[in-house]
Amino acid sequence: MANSKSIRLRVLQGEIIAFGPGKAALLLAIQQSGSISAAARAIGMSYRRAWLLVEAMNQCFKQPLVATATGGAKGGGAQVTATGQEVLAHYQAMQARAEAAVAADMAYFAGLMAPQGSPAPTPEH
Repeated sequence: MANSKSIRLRVLQGEIIAFGPGKAALLLAIQQSGSISAAARAIGMSYRRAWLLVEAMNQCFKQPLVATATGGAKGGGAQVTATGQEVLAHYQAMQARAEAAVAADMAYFAGLMAPQGSPAPTPEH
């Protein structure tokens, strides 16, 4: 839906985004691929950016969300930990509850918003 309206929750730790939609997408992609680099490719993110997000997630939580293995015959890999799976599931449920809670408000805004790409209205004097 190119013209959909949505909310995006972010869990902040001070000024740092501990978890949000980008990190959730990355965690899900790592869970599916078993690799940070494959996950990054799958969601259109650079490997460097993905690695920085994994490091940030692991630093923000008491337990790491992603465990990594380097080198070896299989070339290393990454695994979402049990804590990571819990955080992802809880975040997805929280996002769904938030969307349901504000559905009427979002419909209100959608009714007032111009379609994406339409020219800006001229201010009235």
